[in-house]
Amino acid sequence: MAKILSETGPESGQEEKTATEAPKPVAVDSAPAPEISEDDAAVIREVHETYKRMKVELANVIVGQTDVIDEVLMAVFSRGHALLVGVPSLAKTLLISTLSKVLRLSFKRIQFTPDLMPSDITGSDVLEEDKKTGERIFRFVNGPLFANMVL
Repeated sequence: MAKILSETGPESGQEEKTATEAPKPVAVDSAPAPEISEDDAAVIREVHETYKRMKVELANVIVGQTDVIDEVLMAVFSRGHALLVGVPSLAKTLLISTLSKVLRLSFKRIQFTPDLMPSDITGSDVLEEDKKTGERIFRFVNGPLFANMVL
């Protein structure tokens, strides 16, 4: 196991740390932190409570994947994207479908096959005929790309 010397060096008489211990943070800027208004504090508390409730709901379905749940929730709360990569049977689809249910969002999955066509992802125009009037019209059928959550 690699050894890391303490910040003050070996001559200070402090013990060495192992590589698994995190180094102590060093202050870069000594400016005081800005004051947080009462409204901002309330929003922060609400977001934290929402995060905890979502984590509990996801953990009821996805067992043993706490790090993955945390990272996916970080992507959601930061309004970012996440690329889930892993071997089969790691509950990737179940995680995202459960997350979309918790958030009340639509969920679609795209299965990539050798014969996949662009219209299989984006959707296509379909010619429909009204049986009563005989009138033909084109109607656009949305593909999975139009869902809120796409896997």
